[in-house]
Amino acid sequence: MAAIGIVFLVLLVVGAPVAFAIGISGFVFFLNSPIMPLSIGVQKIASVSQSFPLLAVPFFVFAGHLMNESGITDRLFKFANVTVSWMAGGLAQVSIILSTLMGGVSGSAVADAAMEARILGPQMLSRGYSKGYTASVIALSSLITATIPPSIGLILYGYVGQVSIGRLFLAGIVPGILMMAFLMLTAWLVARRRNYVSTDVEPPSLKRVLEATWEAKWALLFPILLIVSIRGGLFTPSEVGAFAVVYAFLIGFLAHRELNLEKVKKAIGDAISDIGMIMLIIVMSGMIGFAIIFLQVPQQIAGTLLGGVTVPVAIVAIILTMLFVAGLFIESTVLVLLLTPIFVPIIQQVGVDPVHFGILMMTLVTLGSMTPPVGVAMYTVCSLLDCKVEDYVRESIPFIVAILALVAVLLFAPDLVLFLPRMAFGS
Repeated sequence: MAAIGIVFLVLLVVGAPVAFAIGISGFVFFLNSPIMPLSIGVQKIASVSQSFPLLAVPFFVFAGHLMNESGITDRLFKFANVTVSWMAGGLAQVSIILSTLMGGVSGSAVADAAMEARILGPQMLSRGYSKGYTASVIALSSLITATIPPSIGLILYGYVGQVSIGRLFLAGIVPGILMMAFLMLTAWLVARRRNYVSTDVEPPSLKRVLEATWEAKWALLFPILLIVSIRGGLFTPSEVGAFAVVYAFLIGFLAHRELNLEKVKKAIGDAISDIGMIMLIIVMSGMIGFAIIFLQVPQQIAGTLLGGVTVPVAIVAIILTMLFVAGLFIESTVLVLLLTPIFVPIIQQVGVDPVHFGILMMTLVTLGSMTPPVGVAMYTVCSLLDCKVEDYVRESIPFIVAILALVAVLLFAPDLVLFLPRMAFGS
């Protein structure tokens, strides 16, 4: 296992694509194994690609791009702008609300951050918000998409860890809303101190709120339909991805009348690029996943952790700390695919619900996309807004503290995460 880890880290350091780093590391295991022929590794790559639950990933990615091209984003922006732009740090609040709503559409933190940096970033800068504050709000609010369904990360976690994706989707709703509230409060406190306040803006009338809600009704309805259809047994999580694509076409062509063949082509092109990258990482992880189980890595780590610590919450806290540190250096998809088979058996052994753990894990590993040294969302937003990374890091500290405080709350109050899945599916 040490050889696999060394090869993987060296390839990452020299700048090799993540999928190739994973694949070559997996081949190293089979080349060095006296009892495992290389043909088994090739079979593992093929077998991973034959999974029915994984169909949800390309479907939801494609649906997200279709919805972005069908006018849904513009209507969600107007809804968020009407409802919260009057508050202190108004446009920052709009960014946070928009990320919450877009989490039910795109399922991708980086895509959400890039979109908001283009739409909201110039407006915030023109109204006197600092570049660091603007970039940190936009990047860190995109973390909400990690738990709000249909999170791609939760789909992968459920697939790899053999955890109910329907339960994970329901479990992510309350943490996503709480994260929105924590970030909004933080943005409000910083904005009040910095005087990012629009003195001439008043709270919207009920009529304006209702009008904005009506215009965005199809986008707001989608997450509800998604959850109800899974809970009602109408669709499996994989099938509901296909429903999302059909829904996006219907909204784009019939309801909003903004989707055309040119936009469909663009959505297909963008989706193929994203799906190719994600699926290549997934299939290459099949070999390392097999190696992890074969070498009994979960049992070894469990023996180390359980030998010195007996309190379940403390064990989970140690694992979450490890995940947070790992997330600073490695992309979240990779961590989910590689570490879920290691940690899920451990937390189940100490009596922790894997659904509860999955929400905490996805939050922390996705947070790495917004933090140095390799945060993809951070660099994306900073480049689009021409913001220095050091300014971003300084301004992001209050928001990171708020997120970590929320994770601590959810760790010690699992019912906040689990009461919706229990209500819908039973204990």
